[in-house]
Amino acid sequence: MSKYEPLWLFLKEKNQEKYKLTYKEIENILGFPIDHSFLKYKKEVREYGYEVEHISLKEQWVSFARKKD
Repeated sequence: MSKYEPLWLFLKEKNQEKYKLTYKEIENILGFPIDHSFLKYKKEVREYGYEVEHISLKEQWVSFARKKD
């Protein structure tokens, strides 16, 4: 199980078209702050029907969108 699986499950369970989550919101979901390893693990979200659309390092948020097949 990936350390980011709680975040992927959150996205899947809420089932929205798009999400824009702050780093703090992601930390609250995961129980730990995201770090640079997120870039490695972000590909896993495709297995849950989503993809990372954009990461703002400056403003500290991540946007996700439902995967288009």
